[in-house]
Amino acid sequence: MAGAMERFVEGGTFFEGPRWHGGHWWASDFYSHAVSRISADGKMETVCEVPGQPSGLGWLPDGSMLIVSMLDHRVLRRWPDGRIDTHADLSEFATGHANDMVVAEDGTAWVGNFGFDLMEGEDMRPACLVRVTPEGEVSLAADDLYFPNGAVITPDGKSLIVGETFGNRMTTFTIDSKGELIDRRAWAAFGPRPEPGPRAELLKQLAVGPDGCCLDAENHIWIADAFNQRCIRVAPGGDIVDEVRTPDGQGVFACMLGGEDGRTLLLCVAPDSSAKRRRQVREASLWTARVDVPHAGRP
Repeated sequence: MAGAMERFVEGGTFFEGPRWHGGHWWASDFYSHAVSRISADGKMETVCEVPGQPSGLGWLPDGSMLIVSMLDHRVLRRWPDGRIDTHADLSEFATGHANDMVVAEDGTAWVGNFGFDLMEGEDMRPACLVRVTPEGEVSLAADDLYFPNGAVITPDGKSLIVGETFGNRMTTFTIDSKGELIDRRAWAAFGPRPEPGPRAELLKQLAVGPDGCCLDAENHIWIADAFNQRCIRVAPGGDIVDEVRTPDGQGVFACMLGGEDGRTLLLCVAPDSSAKRRRQVREASLWTARVDVPHAGRP
């Protein structure tokens, strides 16, 4: 069971893409445009700024950091010497803001996108998951996903699991020998898959809104439930076996297991996910809780 929640870092606009890498926490902050490295005692250092709004993070085998630039549909590469250039252009496939990303051990990345203008209240439209090779070549990996969001890759590198925020489910694929996603199926179904349409109608049908997520060593996934102010630990099939909430009932939008023993759960917390409200204030925070089962897989 998860331990008590503790506030770790304050003063963000909207944190996303939390990662543990190289003995530090890392996170994107949407509306300050900062990608930050955070020490175990909570000291935050801005590593780079992304004018196009940073989100998902990952690393190539040579130590370069990949950063999703949401508004211009790009994946950026920050080289070990600090240079930043475009690694991949997703604009052929992204029909909404580019969003979260998971990067495999060999540097292959999978990137989701909103599929529609979430912040302006458009009706939900299905979106695709894009595959980016280590060399930056872009192709369609899977389509007809209801807001593909946080994703994980199992430790054997053979399965990818992605949350469909408006789909009431976590969807899994087998990664074949060519790096293609095949054999699509539900990893966890929290209810029926809604019909596309107005967001207000969709929300009535959703038991869980999967956002950022991470895998543990018992093949359970910690999932930020974007619509229910909590982070849940889910078993294969969909049973919720644990949950954590902030004491003040704020929203939880991403999570990651890390720390030296992999048993610290980091949560990205904010009052809500409204772009208009979040960009005007610095009310986002990072929280931690200790858990029994350590991190596994990627990210």
